[in-house]
Amino acid sequence: MAEQLQLVTFQLGEELYGVNILDVKEIVRVQPVRAVPNTPYYVEGFFNLRSEIIPVINLHKRFALKKWEAEPEDELLSGFVILDIDGMKLGVIIDRVSRVVTIEQTEVQPPPQMLSGIGEEYVQGVVRQDNSYLIILNIRNLFNLKELQKLIERN
Repeated sequence: MAEQLQLVTFQLGEELYGVNILDVKEIVRVQPVRAVPNTPYYVEGFFNLRSEIIPVINLHKRFALKKWEAEPEDELLSGFVILDIDGMKLGVIIDRVSRVVTIEQTEVQPPPQMLSGIGEEYVQGVVRQDNSYLIILNIRNLFNLKELQKLIERN
């Protein structure tokens, strides 16, 4: 039996991305974010989620993506995906949550050499869907976890 992968998918700019459902703690609506000086360019700041300080990452900045032009009804679908990476929680700004999909591991292809300006080290693989691609992110390579832990400890 082929191994399956469950992914939480979301829109960032023009592309559809997915992360392993096991790394997703929850999805929350957009919250006010407190900016923090002297942080990496892609860190928006942090917010308080039920008494827990959560750093917020802006993948638009990290990947140099244009923000998606959302329709008013899409505003309800934007927010933060809260990831739990080896016990550390962080929020990722998304333009629009899509759905949970189950894919066969055999459908995952290696990332193309250049994928919309995203470094291939951040991409676990891609899955062809109709006339587009679902880009599976390797979230452990996206962030410097030590840097983000220091951010939390400072605040």
